[in-house]
Amino acid sequence: MIDLSKYTKELSKLFSSSENILLICHINPDGDAIGSQLALYHFLKARGRNVSMISPNYLQEFLKWMDGADLINIFIKKRKKCRKLIEEADLIVMLDFNQANRLGEAEDLVSASHARKVVIDHHLDPGSFTDLIISEPSKCSTSELVHELVCEMNGVQFLNKPYAEALYVGIITDTGNFEHGSYSSRTFRIVANLLDSGIEKEKILNLIYNNFSSGRIRLQGYALNKRMVVIPEYRTAYIFLTKDDLKEYNYVKGDTEGFVNLPLSIKGVYFSALFIEKDGFIKLSFRSKGQFPSNEFASLYFSGGGHLNASGGEYFNTLDNAIDYFLKVLKENVWRFEDKI
Repeated sequence: MIDLSKYTKELSKLFSSSENILLICHINPDGDAIGSQLALYHFLKARGRNVSMISPNYLQEFLKWMDGADLINIFIKKRKKCRKLIEEADLIVMLDFNQANRLGEAEDLVSASHARKVVIDHHLDPGSFTDLIISEPSKCSTSELVHELVCEMNGVQFLNKPYAEALYVGIITDTGNFEHGSYSSRTFRIVANLLDSGIEKEKILNLIYNNFSSGRIRLQGYALNKRMVVIPEYRTAYIFLTKDDLKEYNYVKGDTEGFVNLPLSIKGVYFSALFIEKDGFIKLSFRSKGQFPSNEFASLYFSGGGHLNASGGEYFNTLDNAIDYFLKVLKENVWRFEDKI
């Protein structure tokens, strides 16, 4: 675990000396990306700083209720404005990713910027494309790491309602409401403080987990009934969804969130995969139980990565070929992971 104090002095100096601070999350932002971005935004605004926000592309519907979400500039929607924000920034803080290609269309502009650049993240193996990298994989989420940094910089715990809500969303979404991830007793102490600050837990849980369309629920049922395959000899299960499947159930971005976790509730299943057919490639998500290294599997065979129990990757071929390849490498390498189960 890193000593955050060695970063907070420099980070605080950067915040106090910068005229235009820009916060950017990763492409296809999840709850932790938006939660950590909004939490840091609310902290900096409370300190009187001039702060703007960019997301490379659109937010998922279940995140748009958050205070300040409407202030996030969507790059693919407001390219001219976002270019201007990047050009005018003298400090760019990137949250919840550690590789430059996660910036989407904004990558070249950010790389060319003369602004000081900071990464705050909790993923493994950060790239060296910024001036300051604050990376701590032991944290369950970037939101948790942001809170630790904020408290260190502030001298005392900082909490207001928008900040606390954003942190809570980031923490619960990146842990699947504490079903996976590297959360610790410290995480729960933070959550306790957030709850004590007055956030409405039930309201937030409903907005995040009980706010879907009937089409999404029907798609989930179809995925489990018709598109799930269990492989007992490999202690594995996978779900696959075609573009036609998504179209039939009126898919909107975010509808398949959490599907990959479902097979792990089957007795004897320790590794789960989700294949989603996109235009020109297959998006893969992986989840595991115990010490089964889903991130190692993703990195070795699907140009991906992530955390021990939650990762993802891509396969640039047909869905059938992606599944065939998955089964091939699983069969060839399952012995390597048997002692991890």
